Amino acid sequence: MTHPKIVSRSEWLVARKELLAREKEAIRQRDALGAERRRLPMVKVEKEYIFDAADGARSLRDLFQGRRQLIVYHFMFDPSWEEGCKSCSHFADNFAGLPVHLAARDTAFAVISRAPAAKIEPFKRRMGWTFPWLSSAGNSFNYDFQVTMDEAAGSREYNFTDVAALKQAGKIWMDELPGLSVFLREGDDIFHSYSTYARGLDPLMNTYNYLDLTPLGRQEEGLPWAQAWVRHHDRYEA
Repeated sequence: MTHPKIVSRSEWLVARKELLAREKEAIRQRDALGAERRRLPMVKVEKEYIFDAADGARSLRDLFQGRRQLIVYHFMFDPSWEEGCKSCSHFADNFAGLPVHLAARDTAFAVISRAPAAKIEPFKRRMGWTFPWLSSAGNSFNYDFQVTMDEAAGSREYNFTDVAALKQAGKIWMDELPGLSVFLREGDDIFHSYSTYARGLDPLMNTYNYLDLTPLGRQEEGLPWAQAWVRHHDRYEA
């Protein structure tokens, strides 16, 4: 990779101020996009989803913990796997401290996978995570929110695009995929307000946010896929 040009401090300051103007404009655009996102219409959730956890069953309503909003991360963990996805684990390492701060803004947080609770719990302990993590093995949640692909179950799209077309283009090669969904509760009624997938998850990945500030960036050029370098955090070589 070509390194940045070496210049004097005064030349650097000119370039930095030019970039700052563009950064400020990008922030204004992000704020406007956030406002537009909050104006999205919602869809009432009609199904009664029941999830499994080590300490008992929970309904989707239970996951709100009495709060008005709920954010769900769809963690890739197929029932046949013995451990969770490396990339999703990388993402989950960014969750530390998140639930308590979200709770201060009337928002709950949970992670949901298709793997049974009996597999989720030991992996969660191994990773040292404390966030709520539940199993959707007994319901259609993953299919309904388009993160497990199964045409027979009505799940044919990922990131609002036909899965067959994505596979043909080589953009996905698995049927278990990541995403994030947002819900709002009004009394006993629950509404689905937002979902994002694929690169839409990038802004929530703090590792990327930090690397994007560096001269070498993400260093993913030439890899078979973007996060081919990622390992479970207990498996990086010293």
